[in-house]
Amino acid sequence: MKTVLRVFAYVRRYPWMATGMLGFAVLGTLLVVVFPKVTQVIIDDVRLGRGDRLPWLALAAAGSFFLRDLFNAFRIVLNNTFEQRVIFDLRSDLYAHIQQLPLNWFDNRATGDIMTRLLEDVTAVERVLIDGIEQGVIALLQIAIVTVVLFHYHTQLAWLALAPLPLLIGGALAYTLSAPGRYRVQRKASSSMNSLLHDNLAGIRQIKTYVREREEHARFNGVSDQLRNATLTVMRVWAVYNPAMNFLGACGAVLVIAYGGRAVLAGEIGIGDLVALLWLVGLLYEPIGKLHSLNQLLQAGRTAGERVFEILDTPAEPGGDVRDDEAVDIRGEVAFQDVSFAYTEEVPVLNHISLHARPGETIALVGTTGAGKSTLVNLLTRFYEFDTGEILIDGQPLRDFSKSALRTAIGLVTQESFLFNGSIRDNLRLGNPDATEAELWDALEAANARAFTERLPEGLETVVGERGVKLSVGEKQRVSIARALLKDPPILILDEATASVDTQTERLIQQALDRLMTQRTSFVIAHRLSTVRHADQILVMERGRIVERGRHDELLALGGVYARLCESSFLQQREEPEFAASAA
Repeated sequence: MKTVLRVFAYVRRYPWMATGMLGFAVLGTLLVVVFPKVTQVIIDDVRLGRGDRLPWLALAAAGSFFLRDLFNAFRIVLNNTFEQRVIFDLRSDLYAHIQQLPLNWFDNRATGDIMTRLLEDVTAVERVLIDGIEQGVIALLQIAIVTVVLFHYHTQLAWLALAPLPLLIGGALAYTLSAPGRYRVQRKASSSMNSLLHDNLAGIRQIKTYVREREEHARFNGVSDQLRNATLTVMRVWAVYNPAMNFLGACGAVLVIAYGGRAVLAGEIGIGDLVALLWLVGLLYEPIGKLHSLNQLLQAGRTAGERVFEILDTPAEPGGDVRDDEAVDIRGEVAFQDVSFAYTEEVPVLNHISLHARPGETIALVGTTGAGKSTLVNLLTRFYEFDTGEILIDGQPLRDFSKSALRTAIGLVTQESFLFNGSIRDNLRLGNPDATEAELWDALEAANARAFTERLPEGLETVVGERGVKLSVGEKQRVSIARALLKDPPILILDEATASVDTQTERLIQQALDRLMTQRTSFVIAHRLSTVRHADQILVMERGRIVERGRHDELLALGGVYARLCESSFLQQREEPEFAASAA
């Protein structure tokens, strides 16, 4: 019930629409009793041989139908407008909150599941919110109005018409109490299928490369079969519940016609009264049938609502509010003071890390995979929150900065440069939305990306495809560097920015990085010597600790971990003959 009330809270945002819908629903519902009354009068007039009122009565019936449908038309227009505004608000609230959630929340969620909740579950919630309110109110109004009219015609027959009501209420209650479990299984199966579909579409090249089409098809059929079975379970119960409720409603009509027939024979009521009563019984059980359907809709929507509000109730990352008017002046001095961090309590990742980067210095982080290099820079961006110690920027605690201000001051270029499915211009302007045409081209020039961009058929307007698939790895990397240049941050993080490219492309990227790193405090994670050898400080990491620090020549002379990394080619040597000579 709590979930349903939270969904209904969105109605309060548009009170005039809700009032208008209710008003038109009342007017339209009041008109449904006109035709039974007209029918009764016509039958009685015909039986008595009177025909003078027939044209006027027929006109009254037609007029009631016209006004009913006119009011319904107004109600539907309002309903559709209301519906789209509410679904927009709910989806907007959900997406805004998702953007404020910490990264570790995404680490434990499948993208397909998040998309299912944002698209399918929000739509299901909206159907409860709008259709449930609208049709439920109309059904209850019609039941109330028709019940009053039934008692006005004949009290005993009205009670007979209502005799199946306790059974109907009991059946609805039993269905309602048992439904949530079935619908949760169905929604979970839908999320599983969408998650697998998202993964397979993203990895279609790997599927084709390893000739896994048949196996992945079988996996998809497996999760799709789970959804089919869960849906069939829901529908089988509905297949019993709905006809049973309709049968009980029909029993009310049978009771009325049986005892009504006796009342006519006894002269208690006229034939016209009996026909009107039968019409009214039909109008009574029609909305009751709608309420059963709405009950099914409500149970599906309640489960979807639980999944939506589960996300909305997840605490946002602290200090994550985006404030457009916020500006901070950062020089780029960075200090870690005895910082430790663990993703879980059982697995520490960083242990007592201390370092000091002066403004404009380049800090290289080297070490084997899993040493904690990427985690260290992720703490600097506050993608994750450190457990103990302190991180300072320009002498000020890191947590004193809002995350939006902090991340505005940090540029990030990773090994797998992510480009959005838009034009090169769109991707560049992520770095600076106000950049001029000249500034865009200057950034591409500095990133050694201008030449290939000019060769593209549409230049800056070229659409790069999903994740930049239409560009090579090196081209994507240089567009990412140009984007970082446009951002012009005082602190720069380069995470394997020259990995997975050929020698010539690496040289172009390295030249662009050298320009990007000028007069910026830079943290460089790399496995290539050309990237780290000129750093002001090289920090060698093992198992979450800094085991060596110094410049390239100092660490080589030390003959420790760094020297062994160089000798083992873990720090790859490309186009570095002078280093080969010195190492010899």
